Amino acid sequence: MFSTQLVRRFGLAAVMTFGLAMVATPASAQLKVWEDYEASDSVWIVTHVDLDPGTLGIYLEGLKSTWIAANEVAKELGQIKDYAIYSNQFGAADEFDLILVVEMESTDDIAPNRKRYDDFLEAYGQANIDQANEKVLELYNKIRRIKGTYLLRKLDVK
Repeated sequence: MFSTQLVRRFGLAAVMTFGLAMVATPASAQLKVWEDYEASDSVWIVTHVDLDPGTLGIYLEGLKSTWIAANEVAKELGQIKDYAIYSNQFGAADEFDLILVVEMESTDDIAPNRKRYDDFLEAYGQANIDQANEKVLELYNKIRRIKGTYLLRKLDVK
């Protein structure tokens, strides 16, 4: 029979050969944009939020009157497609607890736009903006940390 050491060497050689073959694959084998995959027009702004223990309900209550309320107005005005909140069910103590997501038709919707701003301000109101800013300063900054904000685009592989 084969010795254990010989089997290990054969296995290591096979893994190394396979790995080298993968690295040596010609660039022409790579997928090509528009032919093999396409990027969506829609984009998602994703924010990872870390909360202090026991503050999820407090934070969600605050979001209801600030972030959710503002996104509802933006959605009614057609300025965003949708929004969502996701909870990290497997999060460790040093990872994020929530993901806040806003979906937009395209990156054009992220650019500064005076009309969009004026329309939002008229519909949402300066008083609500001031109240939201107060809540951020008085509550949010004490119980949460923003772990990162990302701009994502979906890739559809054909």
